[in-house]
Amino acid sequence: MEYSLQADHLTKLFDGQLPAVNDITLTVKPGEFLTLLGPSGSGKTTMLRLLAGFERPTSGRIQIGPRIVADDSRFVPPERRKVGMVFQDYALFPHVDVAGNIAFGLRGSRAESERRVKQLLSLVGLSQFAGRMPHELSGGQQQRVALARALAPEPDILLLDEPFSNLDTGLRAQVRTHVRDILHETETTAIFVTHDQEEALSLSDEIAVIHDGRLLQVATPHVIYNRPINSQVAHFIGEANFLPGIANGYTADCLLGEVKLYLPRTGDVELMIRPEALAVNVDDGGTSATVRWREFHGHFQRLGLALANGTGLIARTGVAPYIRRGDQVTVTMALPALAYDPANDDTLS
Repeated sequence: MEYSLQADHLTKLFDGQLPAVNDITLTVKPGEFLTLLGPSGSGKTTMLRLLAGFERPTSGRIQIGPRIVADDSRFVPPERRKVGMVFQDYALFPHVDVAGNIAFGLRGSRAESERRVKQLLSLVGLSQFAGRMPHELSGGQQQRVALARALAPEPDILLLDEPFSNLDTGLRAQVRTHVRDILHETETTAIFVTHDQEEALSLSDEIAVIHDGRLLQVATPHVIYNRPINSQVAHFIGEANFLPGIANGYTADCLLGEVKLYLPRTGDVELMIRPEALAVNVDDGGTSATVRWREFHGHFQRLGLALANGTGLIARTGVAPYIRRGDQVTVTMALPALAYDPANDDTLS
């Protein structure tokens, strides 16, 4: 299979520290949007800097398209890698107008550059702002200029380092959707760094979860959320309830009674139950619980529940029935649970 990027056993050591990137192997297909997701200090930004050429790997190999750009015997600098970069602070030239910023990395005739700039201004919806200075633009508009500038030389790969973190919540959702649509339209291979799970799940074709410099799982957003490979990934990706249980094949006994499992297990297990996998009712037919708190979010409600023995659960349901703090409710499983071996949290099998 053809890949836009291949990173093989990539490791980066800094003096006197544990590996910032620890033996990571990763591939990205042409036109794919891959997100490097992890908490602060996990190594995801270091990984991006290695791919860009801003850092030299301690060991391992990086191949972009057909070219090896880093291994034990060679190191291609950033300007020769055909890699575009969108930084967290956009890094626009304050004394150059929008058109000039986009044209900065272009080579060739003036006519060719003007044609490319015009094309990109149209693509990012900023044709009427070609003569504006960066300080005259909103944060979302500046972000789109930075994206157009990175796309101008037609890079083999586009790297995005938390480019939405400086935007307010409402604008962030709007801009990231626009960016995703532009990258899909241009069939650009992109690698995106974030610690925001919602961004990763909503934008990505594939997600690579990184923690303490190690790659834990690479999969589609659907698989990462619904089939996290271990409880560490499950804890990090979205909300989850964890209950002890005893498994017997495709079922397990726990505080909620007998529940179905996605994958068979036997013996003592730790059950991972997403909030939306719990059905909450005001009639009989399930495990009794008390509503400790309620958050109304318009199209869903989020509930904090306490079972009879005090165990807490979080449920996410539709807006009906109307449930209030202090109500007595019953809880059943609407979806199967995932079971992990609590003594050996390695992988699902």
